Amino acid sequence: MVRPFRIATGQHDELENVFLVVKLESGVKGFGEAAVARHITGETIEQTVKNLGAVAYGLKGCDISDPFAMCRALKPVLDGNHAALAALEMAVLDAFTRSLRIPLWRLFGDRPARLATDITIVIGSVAEAEAGAEDYYGRGFRAFKIKVGRDADLDLKRVLAVAKRAPHSALILDANQGFTAETMLGFLKTLRARGVTPVLLEQPVPKADLDGLRKLTRLAGVPVCADESAGSFQDVARLLKDNVVNAVNVKFMKSGILEGAEIARLARAKGARLMIGAMMESALSITAAAHCAAGMGCFDFIDLDTTFFLKGPLSCAPYLDAQGRFDFSGARAGIGVAVRI
Repeated sequence: MVRPFRIATGQHDELENVFLVVKLESGVKGFGEAAVARHITGETIEQTVKNLGAVAYGLKGCDISDPFAMCRALKPVLDGNHAALAALEMAVLDAFTRSLRIPLWRLFGDRPARLATDITIVIGSVAEAEAGAEDYYGRGFRAFKIKVGRDADLDLKRVLAVAKRAPHSALILDANQGFTAETMLGFLKTLRARGVTPVLLEQPVPKADLDGLRKLTRLAGVPVCADESAGSFQDVARLLKDNVVNAVNVKFMKSGILEGAEIARLARAKGARLMIGAMMESALSITAAAHCAAGMGCFDFIDLDTTFFLKGPLSCAPYLDAQGRFDFSGARAGIGVAVRI
């Protein structure tokens, strides 16, 4: 990591993900990544490596001409380990689209939309928030996701600092389950009194506090987005049916790629706002998620910025510029990222 990535529920100082390569009879390779977030999903590196090793035997000799059916057939083996499922689906879909010499986004739509990601201001001091906002605003970012939820008074100063250093920018507040509904409402009231209104509240309360989410959806006056509460298609269907939230964050590592796309279609059909996000993922997985979002063209908020926090070869995502803009108009085969394994 370039610097510690701090949120309300923990901190990343380094990144340890699992990578999978599949090889076709023709010699074409596909690459997948599992970003294991134990503090969020309960999954472990050891579990993921073991499960992907077991699934490898099921892959041998499979016909990849219908990669979706192939992935669905193997999904039960990875029940409860969705980061591993995402890696499997990513590698298979990458190999399939590489073999056809088409970009991954073509599996999700007819033409790629251009995307612009937000940039995250992690939990820290006011001075760190000011420096981060000035830096990224100077680079051209105009959407900032501010991590809050650990200290409301300090968080308030940090949000106001970002608003001042990055004028006319969209501000997303992500509490990672750190607030109560009452604290969040008071927080918003104080911000509005200072002339600041966020465009989105992401997971402001604990994931099981559906009453708190519903109350905020009714009273906050801005979209309320489920992240940790939205771990599966069934979760999202229930949240939207019961009017618990009016926005959903889709992450491959929570649901897998194919189910993530199904969640996006459901949310859009129900009139909910959509974010595509990520755990702490390298250029491989971030680019795969951006392909999906560009192909589907239905996401309101893009939160695919983690490569800006990484060092090394997998910190450079193709089709992503220094201002956080993805452009797949020149994309060729597959995801476009190879991993040395």
